[in-house]
Amino acid sequence: MADDYLGRKMEEYRARGDAPARRPAMTLTKLLLRNRSYRGYDPRFEVREDQLRSLIEVNTRIPSARNQQVLRFRPVLADEARLVLPLIRLGAALPELHLPLPGTEPNAFIVICSTVAENRYVDIDLGISAQSMLLRAAEIGLNGICIGAFNPSRVREVLRLPYDPLLILAIGKGAERIELTEIRAGESHAYYRREGVHYVPKVRLDDLLIAPSSD
Repeated sequence: MADDYLGRKMEEYRARGDAPARRPAMTLTKLLLRNRSYRGYDPRFEVREDQLRSLIEVNTRIPSARNQQVLRFRPVLADEARLVLPLIRLGAALPELHLPLPGTEPNAFIVICSTVAENRYVDIDLGISAQSMLLRAAEIGLNGICIGAFNPSRVREVLRLPYDPLLILAIGKGAERIELTEIRAGESHAYYRREGVHYVPKVRLDDLLIAPSSD
C-alpha cells in the first residue's frame, strides 16, 4: 500500500509541473554561433582572474600536435590591459571607424606564446588553443576576439615576457550586435557594418565541399 501511495504522489507531482525545469543543453552549434569576434566591450564589466584561468585551463585537455604542449599563456587584467591597448589594432577592414570605439575597449587579454620557434606544429596548436579558449569564454557568458595585429617586441617588453607573443585574445562582455550572412565562395569575405550591426560573411556549405574529380 505504501508503495502505491508513493507512486500516486509522484505521478501527481509530475502532472502539476512542479519538477524543476532542466536548462537547455549548450550544444556546440550554440557555442559556435555565440563565438563571434567582438571589437567592442561593455566597460562596466570587469573580467576576473579566475575567469581567465578557466579559459586557459582548457589547454590541459585539448589536442596538441605531436603532444608537444609548447604554448604558454599570460593573463592580463586591469592596469596591465591599459598598457596593451596602444599596441594592438582591431577592425583592419574598417579603418575609418578606428575600432574599438572610445569607451568600448577590452579590459582583459590572454597573450599566447611558445617556448620554441614558431613552426607548422606550433601554428596547429595555436589555432586549436585559441578556438577552444574562445568557445569556453562563450560557454561562461563572455566574448572575445583573436588579435594578430600587434607589436610583438613592445608587448614582450611591456609585459616582461620570456617568449615572443604569437597571438593575443581580448576577453570581455561583448557590446555589439553581430550577424552572419551567407555568401558564395567568389563573393567578398570582408566584414562590414550597417546601421549599428556588424555583418560577417560566411561561405555556404555547398561551396565548401570539394566535388569528386571527373577524371
